[in-house]
Amino acid sequence: MTDDPGPPSGAGVPDAFGRLWTPHRMAYIKGENKPTGAGADDGCPFCEIPKHDDEDGLIVARGSVVFALLNLYPYNSGHLMVCPYRHVADYTELNPAEVVELGEFTQRALHTLRKASGAQGFNVGMNLGQVAGAGIAAHLHQHVVPRWGGDTNFMPVIGQTKVLPQLLRDTRQLLADIWLG
Repeated sequence: MTDDPGPPSGAGVPDAFGRLWTPHRMAYIKGENKPTGAGADDGCPFCEIPKHDDEDGLIVARGSVVFALLNLYPYNSGHLMVCPYRHVADYTELNPAEVVELGEFTQRALHTLRKASGAQGFNVGMNLGQVAGAGIAAHLHQHVVPRWGGDTNFMPVIGQTKVLPQLLRDTRQLLADIWLG
């Protein structure tokens, strides 16, 4: 006979797993703050963010025609995006000045992330169109995702969870300081 009363009522069976709660991801999963349409006035966050101060908008740097900001739902710490101020959906819609500054900001993002975090590699690219994986397809943005050896481990592969060791505001400040050099 044992004195073990069994698992608590309604709490499930205890196991050896720890839990890492990421409730902030639920906003992304549910599509909160996602634009309601394709126009600039349809709730596009990339049109709204530049109206805020840099800290609140997670803006790392502003240029003449593009800006760099942290991804609110990053794949890795330091996940930046380079975005034109103008509301365009496709790379072919950019004018020559936007193409040049987008390229320059991408280079600057790589340099900044290497210096700030010792990134060993990068994923750089755009998802053009919803079927290509663009979360906000109506406003072009280029991702710059720093990578390190071993950054994909059991957490995202098995646990469906990303562990980010730094708060977004702290990351934004670090990168903004280095960007300005």
